[in-house]
Amino acid sequence: MMELTPVTLKAANAFVAEHHRHHKPVVGHKFSIGIQESGRLAGVVICGRPVSRFLDDGYTLEVNRLCTDGTRNACSMLYGAAVRAARAMGYKKVITYILDSECGASLKASGFVCEGLAGGMEWTGSRKPKDSSLYPHELKQRWSKTL
Repeated sequence: MMELTPVTLKAANAFVAEHHRHHKPVVGHKFSIGIQESGRLAGVVICGRPVSRFLDDGYTLEVNRLCTDGTRNACSMLYGAAVRAARAMGYKKVITYILDSECGASLKASGFVCEGLAGGMEWTGSRKPKDSSLYPHELKQRWSKTL
């Protein structure tokens, strides 16, 4: 049986470092939630301010990382938990991004709506990582849920 659990950013980032297919751990967060199955950590969601400064209005929360070990339904449960926590904290909207090649089934199951393609294939400006192998070179889709 799966059960939600609080996790520290350090523990969530360690899980991301071990299991995420294409992203590294994050620098900061507002909160993180884990999911356990039979006493072992099976997934994490890390939520924080929107990366885009244009979307950072104080009422929008971004799911910066969601990562599981493949446990069935863990992604949907984590998205749902993040939305409930955001609503309880007074946020009005939750956003997240997925690669254009991903299907978004867990987001659809959690009530998110695709807003279309967002961003580009490359980072620009002063925050561009020095090592371009640190991020996937693919268009992203932005998904949102209004609370």
